[in-house]
Amino acid sequence: MLKTKTQIGLAEAVSIGIGGMVGGGIFAVLGLAVELSRGGTPAAFLIAGIVAFLTSYSYARLSLFYPNSGGTVNFINKGFGRNIFSGGTNNLLWISYIVMLSLYSSAFGSYGAALFKITGNFNTDKHILITSIIVFCTLLNYISFKAVSMTESVAVFIKIFILTIFAVIGIWGLKSNVNLDQLSFVNWVGPFKLVSGGFVIFVAYEGFELIANAAPNIKNPLKNIPGAFYISVIFVIILYIVIAFITVGSVAFEKISKAQEYVLAVAAEPVLGKAGYVIISITALISTFSAINVSLYGGSRVNYELAEDEEISHEFTITFWNEPVGLLITAILTLIVANLFDLESISTSGSAGFLLIFAIVNIANYKLAKHTGLRALMFYHW
Repeated sequence: MLKTKTQIGLAEAVSIGIGGMVGGGIFAVLGLAVELSRGGTPAAFLIAGIVAFLTSYSYARLSLFYPNSGGTVNFINKGFGRNIFSGGTNNLLWISYIVMLSLYSSAFGSYGAALFKITGNFNTDKHILITSIIVFCTLLNYISFKAVSMTESVAVFIKIFILTIFAVIGIWGLKSNVNLDQLSFVNWVGPFKLVSGGFVIFVAYEGFELIANAAPNIKNPLKNIPGAFYISVIFVIILYIVIAFITVGSVAFEKISKAQEYVLAVAAEPVLGKAGYVIISITALISTFSAINVSLYGGSRVNYELAEDEEISHEFTITFWNEPVGLLITAILTLIVANLFDLESISTSGSAGFLLIFAIVNIANYKLAKHTGLRALMFYHW
């Protein structure tokens, strides 16, 4: 969690939200999204985005009235008190961090194995890379959090810049693509499957909650806190929908299915040629690496706060190598989950966990309405 008293403005807060969302999620779940939603993939991302946007209102309100680096943990405790329910929900948050870490690690392994040949076997190479990146990021967290922060700052700029360029060029060239008819309504799945697809890929949006952890340090909070939530979520919704349009309109469904775990790199080939495949693959590696880095740190801090609040064993407040022991435990559990479960299982579990947690935060916002002055209009304070 943030401990610095340095004040940050709207631009920095927005970058935290965008960086949190455009982490490893879009690289990991895009192929799964197309598999589930077919031609309706852009609509599935819109459905998930609407849920994220509505939830961002609760986060904006609660961050204004209860600014605390504990973020989600603090909101749940404020809304429901310190009891078995809030303790169980906060433990679910820690488990969801582990699932997200596993998703990012799986994406890193998939893009890396598609780009580099280690043994020549994709699955073997993938698991070698999964294990290597988790161990490396764990060591980096132990050695220097400053290095973790620096890599995240650089990674946010790189991934947003490259994905934005990809989106602009991709849309420009989409009209001449032979697979454009895949976006037609005849290739859409039914409404129930479309909504289900949106919920399964919801993990691609969950990172906006990180703005709440920075809330105590955001200057001019009445304007900048809600602004950061709304701007970052809207930007990412548009970016994801455009990327989904380009992917479905550029690459045949059969090819997407075969390259499901690294489909964004495949989608870049019709747009930017072979160089595009390499550039997007490297971007995916940088992005997922930075996401693993900060999520390991965040997960260990959630674990530590739970122990301090007696919501898990107080033994978790013990430090190992000058860091909470939760960092090592989080890393070990991530190694197990990432190497034992497939992408769809990890994505579904992560989405289910965060959807439930966000629903509880929304309820907490409603319960605290008499303190926060809840209003029907989302932008009345902005």
